[in-house]
Amino acid sequence: MHKDSARRYWTVLLASCGTILAVAYISLTNGIFDMTVADVMRTLLRIHPVPEHDLVIFDFRLPRIVIAALVGLGLGVAGAAIQGITRNGLADPGILGINAGAGAAIVIFMFFFEGQISGTGWLSVMARPLFGLAGGLGAALLIYIFAWRGGKLDPQRLILAGIAIGSGFGALSLYLSLKMNAQDFEMATVWLTGSIWNANWDYIVSMLPWLLIFVPVIMRKSTILDLFQLEENSVKGLGVATEKERSILLLSSIGIVSACVAVSGSIGFVGLIAPHIARRLVGIHHYRVVPLSGTIGMLLVIVSDFIAKTVFAPAELQVGIVISIIGVPYFVYLLFKARA
Repeated sequence: MHKDSARRYWTVLLASCGTILAVAYISLTNGIFDMTVADVMRTLLRIHPVPEHDLVIFDFRLPRIVIAALVGLGLGVAGAAIQGITRNGLADPGILGINAGAGAAIVIFMFFFEGQISGTGWLSVMARPLFGLAGGLGAALLIYIFAWRGGKLDPQRLILAGIAIGSGFGALSLYLSLKMNAQDFEMATVWLTGSIWNANWDYIVSMLPWLLIFVPVIMRKSTILDLFQLEENSVKGLGVATEKERSILLLSSIGIVSACVAVSGSIGFVGLIAPHIARRLVGIHHYRVVPLSGTIGMLLVIVSDFIAKTVFAPAELQVGIVISIIGVPYFVYLLFKARA
């Protein structure tokens, strides 16, 4: 039985990775400026490079695909962790208000610094993720204050507090965006709906450290996430420092989500859908659910971004809108299933 479940896990994981590569290839070769396989290979391998092909691949399409993959990975992993912490399958970073807190901080950054800090050093690259992290931590602190009850963190109050805090930060973001000039308002509006059209290599460099630090932390804590599905007293009886472990997992999730929001805006539902699909495919053990949630999140965002940039070309949808079109019906389905 164990061998069958392990075989199933590796089959699903490899199939997901293969599908990601196939969709990435399609996205790389298709668009307003179509390219052949030979064109792409020659450009990537630097065989008789053509400036136009270099521009399309290295400045526009490849950074966008990489950003979509990293954002999907981060949101999927963070969503699995948050659902494990709260023991609630309807929880995700957006519902908990972490997206809204990080988003509000970045709108403040756009409002005061017009979206950038002068210079080309690490400060200019890392400024937006750092603002996002500060906003995510601020939202988490407020959620902690309201969700703390009887000397411990109440998972149900956590969600209710997150919805309320998220609404407040969303209102703050809207108020500040209305105070911007027309150009900055348009940029903030597009970003708030979830968009990676302005992807570049600096954005990739700015979010990689957060993913490299926090994703392994959550994966190493996957056994703790399994234990959190038990009653609180049972978990403590097994010798687990519940508040410490919950704080580490929650802070790791906030770091990941803040980095993702900093480069892509508030993309919802990925952290909700990916863990559900992963659990349906490989079971409830988090050492399998967490990495598979990451790969499914990657696939969701890459596919949604490809749809967003091609369906109404040359006009373009925001990737957050496409994912919402997929996510809202799935969320309603989960609500009805939970009631049943």
